[in-house]
Amino acid sequence: MATAITLNSGHKMPIIGLGVWRMEGKSIRHLLQSSIKIGYRHFDCAADYKNEAEVGEALSEAFQSGLVKREDLFITTKLWNSDHGHVLEACQDSLKKLQLEYLDLYLVHFPVATRHTGVGTTDSALGEDGVLDIDTTISLETTWHAMEDLVSKGLVRSIGISNYDIFLTRDCLAYSKIKPAVNQIETHPYFQRESLVKFCQKHGICVTAHTPLGGSTANTEWFGTVSCLDDPVLQALAEKYNKTTGQLVLRWGIQRNTVVIPKSSRVERLEENFQVFDFSISEEDMDKIRALDRKYRTNQPAKFWGIDLYA
Repeated sequence: MATAITLNSGHKMPIIGLGVWRMEGKSIRHLLQSSIKIGYRHFDCAADYKNEAEVGEALSEAFQSGLVKREDLFITTKLWNSDHGHVLEACQDSLKKLQLEYLDLYLVHFPVATRHTGVGTTDSALGEDGVLDIDTTISLETTWHAMEDLVSKGLVRSIGISNYDIFLTRDCLAYSKIKPAVNQIETHPYFQRESLVKFCQKHGICVTAHTPLGGSTANTEWFGTVSCLDDPVLQALAEKYNKTTGQLVLRWGIQRNTVVIPKSSRVERLEENFQVFDFSISEEDMDKIRALDRKYRTNQPAKFWGIDLYA
């Protein structure tokens, strides 16, 4: 079983990564170093997670102590909405915080530009009406061409998009000189998005599944959503394969040829999430999981933005 996917840029991306969203400053060093020891080589960051500096410290220590070499890691971070007009500066700011000379992957975090609040501040400024202050002067095409420049400058190896639907992904394919290597989207058994996944894969764009476990604790806490990990069908299948429900769901994601980036703040869970290469789900059981789709999104930024961009 391949443990990496070759992107359309020619670079290899490990099929399982660790998302650092909502990891707290003090625990990051311990979690990152533990995950490297477990075997993780792919870390998914973002300017908006406001912990790039702490991640950078932990990585720097891992490199200096000889735990891992920079070239053996795949590091992703993301351009925030407020920096669409300042792509180069935002990328340089992330590189500085992460203490890196290059990124393996840089993503446009959301397909929307918002009021600029200073490079790397990653604010979601609201207007007087309490609604996200969307900037209608910068097109996604302009932002993308600035992303392409980062590749020619050697700051970034691959570039991609995140939270783009079929329409926006198609548009990006049309105007891009360098095709997006990745589209990172929410997808899990309750939100399978088969049409979007297949469209991306047909056009050589690798799909990365954020929230691959359906948000479990984090999204229940923030957005009041339910997780597919409590689904009786999935629990029964996990028992059949002698795996946890989380392992089954991650394996399902991998067998769809998507990259999965579960997050966890517990070392035993990090270990468990990585143990998904020693079994495979039968076609019949893949069909059973396919039947569970509820078109159920758990990541709902409208809660903070005063506007539902998915409406």
